[in-house]
Amino acid sequence: MPELPEVEIVRRGLEPILVGHAFGRVEQHRPDLRFPLPENFSERLRGRRVERLERRAKYLLAHLSGGNVLLMHLGMSGCFTVHEPMHAPKGGRVKHARDDGGDNLPGKHDHVVFHMQYDGTVTYSDPRRFGFMLLIPEAELSEHPMLRSLGVEPLGKDLTPDYLASRARGKKVALKSLLADQRIIAGVGNIYACEALFRARLSPNRPAATLATKSGRPTQRAHDMVVAVRAVLEDAIKAGGSTLRDYRHADGALGEFQHTFAVYGREGKPCPRKGCGGIVRRIVQAGRSTFYCPRCQR
Repeated sequence: MPELPEVEIVRRGLEPILVGHAFGRVEQHRPDLRFPLPENFSERLRGRRVERLERRAKYLLAHLSGGNVLLMHLGMSGCFTVHEPMHAPKGGRVKHARDDGGDNLPGKHDHVVFHMQYDGTVTYSDPRRFGFMLLIPEAELSEHPMLRSLGVEPLGKDLTPDYLASRARGKKVALKSLLADQRIIAGVGNIYACEALFRARLSPNRPAATLATKSGRPTQRAHDMVVAVRAVLEDAIKAGGSTLRDYRHADGALGEFQHTFAVYGREGKPCPRKGCGGIVRRIVQAGRSTFYCPRCQR
Protein backbone atom coordinates (compact mmCIF):
# COMPACT_ATOMS: atom_id res chain seq x y z
CA MET A 1 0.00 0.00 0.00
CA PRO A 2 1.40 3.45 -0.88
CA GLU A 3 2.76 5.32 2.11
CA LEU A 4 3.19 9.04 2.71
CA PRO A 5 5.93 9.72 0.09
CA GLU A 6 4.00 7.97 -2.68
CA VAL A 7 0.77 9.83 -1.88
CA GLU A 8 2.66 13.14 -1.72
CA ILE A 9 4.17 12.50 -5.16
CA VAL A 10 0.70 11.77 -6.55
CA ARG A 11 -0.59 14.99 -4.97
CA ARG A 12 2.15 17.01 -6.65
CA GLY A 13 1.43 15.35 -9.97
CA LEU A 14 -2.29 16.14 -9.77
CA GLU A 15 -1.99 19.67 -8.44
CA PRO A 16 -1.32 21.47 -11.76
CA ILE A 17 -4.30 19.96 -13.53
CA LEU A 18 -6.77 20.20 -10.65
CA VAL A 19 -6.12 23.24 -8.51
CA GLY A 20 -7.79 26.39 -9.75
CA HIS A 21 -9.85 24.49 -12.30
CA ALA A 22 -13.38 23.11 -12.32
CA PHE A 23 -14.73 19.67 -13.09
CA GLY A 24 -16.63 19.42 -16.33
CA ARG A 25 -17.93 15.92 -16.90
CA VAL A 26 -17.23 13.07 -14.47
CA GLU A 27 -17.49 9.52 -15.80
CA GLN A 28 -18.37 6.90 -13.22
CA HIS A 29 -17.94 3.38 -14.63
CA ARG A 30 -19.09 1.48 -11.56
CA PRO A 31 -21.17 2.26 -8.46
CA ASP A 32 -18.49 1.43 -5.93
CA LEU A 33 -14.82 1.02 -5.12
CA ARG A 34 -13.98 -0.20 -1.63
CA PHE A 35 -17.12 1.65 -0.54
CA PRO A 36 -20.05 2.87 -2.63
CA LEU A 37 -19.25 6.10 -4.42
CA PRO A 38 -21.18 9.09 -3.05
CA GLU A 39 -24.79 9.42 -4.16
CA ASN A 40 -25.09 11.60 -7.29
CA PHE A 41 -21.29 11.70 -7.36
CA SER A 42 -20.87 13.00 -10.91
CA GLU A 43 -23.59 15.63 -10.57
CA ARG A 44 -22.24 16.92 -7.26
CA LEU A 45 -18.76 17.44 -8.75
CA ARG A 46 -19.79 19.03 -12.04
CA GLY A 47 -18.82 22.71 -12.13
CA ARG A 48 -17.04 22.65 -8.78
CA ARG A 49 -13.60 24.25 -8.72
CA VAL A 50 -10.72 22.66 -6.83
CA GLU A 51 -9.52 25.37 -4.46
CA ARG A 52 -6.57 23.40 -3.10
CA LEU A 53 -5.26 19.83 -2.98
CA GLU A 54 -3.80 18.62 0.30
CA ARG A 55 -2.46 15.40 1.73
CA ARG A 56 -3.32 14.19 5.22
CA ALA A 57 -1.46 11.00 6.12
CA LYS A 58 -2.21 8.70 3.15
CA TYR A 59 -5.33 10.59 2.05
CA LEU A 60 -5.72 13.16 -0.72
CA LEU A 61 -8.09 16.02 0.08
CA ALA A 62 -9.45 18.16 -2.76
CA HIS A 63 -11.17 21.21 -1.26
CA LEU A 64 -13.98 22.24 -3.59
CA SER A 65 -15.95 25.40 -4.17
CA GLY A 66 -19.34 25.01 -2.56
CA GLY A 67 -18.01 23.66 0.73
CA ASN A 68 -17.33 19.97 0.14
CA VAL A 69 -14.05 18.06 0.26
CA LEU A 70 -13.33 15.14 -2.06
CA LEU A 71 -11.40 12.64 0.08
CA MET A 72 -9.48 10.03 -1.92
CA HIS A 73 -7.46 6.98 -0.90
CA LEU A 74 -5.40 4.86 -3.28
CA GLY A 75 -5.86 1.58 -1.45
CA MET A 76 -3.35 -1.07 -2.58
CA SER A 77 -3.45 -0.60 -6.34
CA GLY A 78 -5.11 2.74 -7.05
CA CYS A 79 -3.49 5.01 -9.62
CA PHE A 80 -4.31 8.44 -11.07
CA THR A 81 -3.20 9.14 -14.64
CA VAL A 82 -3.05 12.69 -16.00
CA HIS A 83 -3.72 13.31 -19.69
CA GLU A 84 -2.52 16.43 -21.46
CA PRO A 85 -5.32 18.88 -22.29
CA MET A 86 -5.93 19.62 -25.94
CA HIS A 87 -5.44 23.33 -25.27
CA ALA A 88 -4.15 25.40 -22.40
CA PRO A 89 -6.61 26.76 -19.84
CA LYS A 90 -7.32 30.44 -19.74
CA GLY A 91 -4.56 32.31 -17.97
CA GLY A 92 -1.51 30.56 -19.38
CA ARG A 93 0.10 27.29 -20.34
CA VAL A 94 -0.06 24.40 -17.92
CA LYS A 95 2.44 21.59 -18.27
CA HIS A 96 0.91 18.25 -17.37
CA ALA A 97 2.38 14.92 -16.71
CA ARG A 98 1.38 12.77 -19.61
CA ASP A 99 -0.24 12.59 -23.00
CA ASP A 100 -0.68 8.96 -23.92
CA GLY A 101 -1.32 9.84 -27.55
CA GLY A 102 -4.25 7.43 -27.70
CA ASP A 103 -7.99 7.76 -27.89
CA ASN A 104 -8.35 7.64 -24.10
CA LEU A 105 -10.89 4.82 -24.20
CA PRO A 106 -11.46 3.48 -20.68
CA GLY A 107 -9.55 0.39 -19.67
CA LYS A 108 -10.94 -2.51 -17.69
CA HIS A 109 -9.90 -0.99 -14.38
CA ASP A 110 -10.54 2.69 -15.18
CA HIS A 111 -13.36 3.37 -12.72
CA VAL A 112 -13.60 7.17 -12.59
CA VAL A 113 -12.58 9.75 -15.20
CA PHE A 114 -12.52 13.43 -14.26
CA HIS A 115 -12.85 15.70 -17.31
CA MET A 116 -11.76 19.21 -16.40
CA GLN A 117 -13.53 22.12 -18.05
CA TYR A 118 -10.47 22.97 -20.17
CA ASP A 119 -10.22 19.41 -21.61
CA GLY A 120 -7.54 17.90 -19.38
CA THR A 121 -8.51 14.59 -17.78
CA VAL A 122 -7.55 12.57 -14.73
CA THR A 123 -8.32 8.84 -14.76
CA TYR A 124 -8.53 6.76 -11.60
CA SER A 125 -7.68 3.08 -12.12
CA ASP A 126 -7.75 0.44 -9.41
CA PRO A 127 -7.54 -3.29 -10.24
CA ARG A 128 -8.13 -4.42 -6.64
CA ARG A 129 -10.65 -1.70 -5.79
CA PHE A 130 -9.39 -1.12 -2.25
CA GLY A 131 -9.26 2.62 -2.85
CA PHE A 132 -12.22 4.89 -2.22
CA MET A 133 -13.64 8.38 -2.72
CA LEU A 134 -15.92 10.28 -0.35
CA LEU A 135 -17.54 13.72 -0.39
CA ILE A 136 -17.43 15.35 3.05
CA PRO A 137 -18.69 18.78 4.11
CA GLU A 138 -15.71 21.00 4.93
CA ALA A 139 -17.12 21.82 8.37
CA GLU A 140 -17.22 18.11 9.29
CA LEU A 141 -13.80 17.16 7.94
CA SER A 142 -11.75 17.21 11.15
CA GLU A 143 -14.28 14.97 12.93
CA HIS A 144 -14.75 12.51 10.09
CA PRO A 145 -14.03 8.89 11.20
CA MET A 146 -11.28 8.56 8.59
CA LEU A 147 -9.37 11.57 9.91
CA ARG A 148 -10.24 12.40 13.51
CA SER A 149 -7.89 9.87 15.13
CA LEU A 150 -4.84 10.53 12.97
CA GLY A 151 -1.60 11.52 14.65
CA VAL A 152 0.79 14.30 13.70
CA GLU A 153 2.22 14.78 10.24
CA PRO A 154 5.81 13.50 10.31
CA LEU A 155 7.06 16.29 8.04
CA GLY A 156 5.27 18.99 10.00
CA LYS A 157 6.34 21.00 13.02
CA ASP A 158 4.39 18.83 15.47
CA LEU A 159 6.66 15.78 15.27
CA THR A 160 9.21 16.63 17.92
CA PRO A 161 11.27 14.56 20.38
CA ASP A 162 9.01 15.83 23.18
CA TYR A 163 5.88 14.71 21.35
CA LEU A 164 7.33 11.29 20.54
CA ALA A 165 8.48 10.82 24.13
CA SER A 166 5.04 11.77 25.46
CA ARG A 167 3.37 9.15 23.26
CA ALA A 168 5.99 6.49 24.01
CA ARG A 169 6.17 6.94 27.77
CA GLY A 170 5.13 3.77 29.55
CA LYS A 171 4.28 1.94 26.32
CA LYS A 172 5.16 -1.75 26.32
CA VAL A 173 4.75 -2.12 22.55
CA ALA A 174 7.75 -2.54 20.27
CA LEU A 175 9.24 0.62 18.80
CA LYS A 176 8.34 -0.45 15.24
CA SER A 177 4.68 -0.76 16.24
CA LEU A 178 4.72 2.72 17.75
CA LEU A 179 6.14 4.26 14.57
CA ALA A 180 3.58 2.55 12.35
CA ASP A 181 0.64 3.51 14.58
CA GLN A 182 -1.36 6.03 12.52
CA ARG A 183 -2.82 7.48 15.72
CA ILE A 184 0.66 8.64 16.69
CA ILE A 185 2.42 9.43 13.40
CA ALA A 186 0.20 9.74 10.35
CA GLY A 187 1.39 8.27 7.06
CA VAL A 188 4.43 6.24 8.12
CA GLY A 189 3.88 2.60 7.21
CA ASN A 190 5.89 -0.59 7.18
CA ILE A 191 8.56 0.32 4.64
CA TYR A 192 9.58 3.69 6.02
CA ALA A 193 9.36 2.57 9.64
CA CYS A 194 11.95 -0.12 8.85
CA GLU A 195 14.20 2.30 7.00
CA ALA A 196 13.92 5.00 9.68
CA LEU A 197 14.80 2.54 12.44
CA PHE A 198 17.90 1.54 10.51
CA ARG A 199 19.00 5.15 10.15
CA ALA A 200 18.44 5.75 13.86
CA ARG A 201 20.37 2.53 14.71
CA LEU A 202 17.45 1.34 16.83
CA SER A 203 16.05 -2.17 16.99
CA PRO A 204 12.41 -2.61 15.95
CA ASN A 205 12.04 -4.84 19.01
CA ARG A 206 13.18 -2.16 21.43
CA PRO A 207 10.43 -1.15 23.90
CA ALA A 208 8.86 2.10 22.76
CA ALA A 209 9.06 3.40 26.34
CA THR A 210 12.84 3.76 26.00
CA LEU A 211 12.24 6.93 23.96
CA ALA A 212 11.33 8.67 27.22
CA THR A 213 12.91 9.03 30.62
CA LYS A 214 10.94 8.14 33.76
CA SER A 215 9.96 11.80 34.03
CA GLY A 216 8.74 11.81 30.43
CA ARG A 217 11.58 13.79 28.86
CA PRO A 218 12.85 12.61 25.47
CA THR A 219 15.97 10.46 25.43
CA GLN A 220 18.63 10.75 22.75
CA ARG A 221 16.88 7.89 21.00
CA ALA A 222 13.76 10.07 20.59
CA HIS A 223 15.86 12.82 19.02
CA ASP A 224 17.51 10.31 16.68
CA MET A 225 14.16 8.80 15.75
CA VAL A 226 12.60 12.12 14.75
CA VAL A 227 15.61 13.01 12.60
CA ALA A 228 15.56 9.59 10.93
CA VAL A 229 11.82 9.62 10.17
CA ARG A 230 12.00 13.06 8.58
CA ALA A 231 15.11 12.23 6.59
CA VAL A 232 13.88 8.94 5.15
CA LEU A 233 10.55 10.46 4.08
CA GLU A 234 12.20 13.49 2.51
CA ASP A 235 14.69 11.28 0.66
CA ALA A 236 11.88 9.04 -0.57
CA ILE A 237 9.92 12.02 -1.90
CA LYS A 238 13.00 13.31 -3.72
CA ALA A 239 13.40 9.86 -5.31
CA GLY A 240 9.76 9.77 -6.41
CA GLY A 241 8.65 7.24 -3.81
CA SER A 242 9.01 3.47 -3.87
CA THR A 243 7.53 1.21 -6.53
CA LEU A 244 7.15 -2.36 -5.29
CA ARG A 245 4.13 -3.48 -7.29
CA ASP A 246 1.35 -1.17 -8.48
CA TYR A 247 2.43 2.35 -7.52
CA ARG A 248 3.12 4.86 -10.32
CA HIS A 249 3.29 8.63 -10.55
CA ALA A 250 0.46 10.51 -12.23
CA ASP A 251 2.62 10.61 -15.38
CA GLY A 252 3.07 6.83 -15.38
CA ALA A 253 6.67 6.95 -14.11
CA LEU A 254 7.92 4.60 -11.40
CA GLY A 255 9.41 5.57 -8.07
CA GLU A 256 13.13 4.97 -7.49
CA PHE A 257 13.60 4.88 -3.72
CA GLN A 258 13.32 1.09 -3.56
CA HIS A 259 16.76 0.91 -5.19
CA THR A 260 18.30 2.51 -2.09
CA PHE A 261 16.57 0.48 0.63
CA ALA A 262 19.02 -0.26 3.41
CA VAL A 263 17.07 -3.13 5.00
CA TYR A 264 13.53 -3.44 3.63
CA GLY A 265 13.21 -6.57 1.50
CA ARG A 266 16.92 -7.41 1.96
CA GLU A 267 16.68 -10.46 4.22
CA GLY A 268 19.93 -12.44 4.25
CA LYS A 269 21.97 -9.70 2.61
CA PRO A 270 24.91 -7.88 4.21
CA CYS A 271 24.13 -4.77 6.22
CA PRO A 272 25.05 -1.76 4.05
CA ARG A 273 26.47 0.20 6.98
CA LYS A 274 30.22 0.46 6.56
CA GLY A 275 32.12 -1.69 9.02
CA CYS A 276 29.03 -3.39 10.48
CA GLY A 277 29.33 -6.87 9.02
CA GLY A 278 25.83 -7.86 10.09
CA ILE A 279 23.23 -9.70 8.03
CA VAL A 280 19.74 -8.26 7.50
CA ARG A 281 17.10 -10.28 9.31
CA ARG A 282 13.35 -10.55 8.75
CA ILE A 283 10.86 -10.95 11.58
CA VAL A 284 7.07 -10.61 11.72
CA GLN A 285 5.50 -7.91 13.89
CA ALA A 286 1.75 -7.33 14.01
CA GLY A 287 1.39 -9.47 10.91
CA ARG A 288 3.87 -7.40 8.85
CA SER A 289 7.43 -8.19 7.81
CA THR A 290 10.09 -6.16 9.59
CA PHE A 291 13.64 -5.99 8.25
CA TYR A 292 16.60 -4.87 10.35
CA CYS A 293 20.25 -5.47 11.14
CA PRO A 294 20.57 -7.15 14.57
CA ARG A 295 24.21 -6.11 14.85
CA CYS A 296 24.02 -2.32 14.47
CA GLN A 297 20.41 -1.73 15.45
CA ARG A 298 20.15 -1.92 19.22
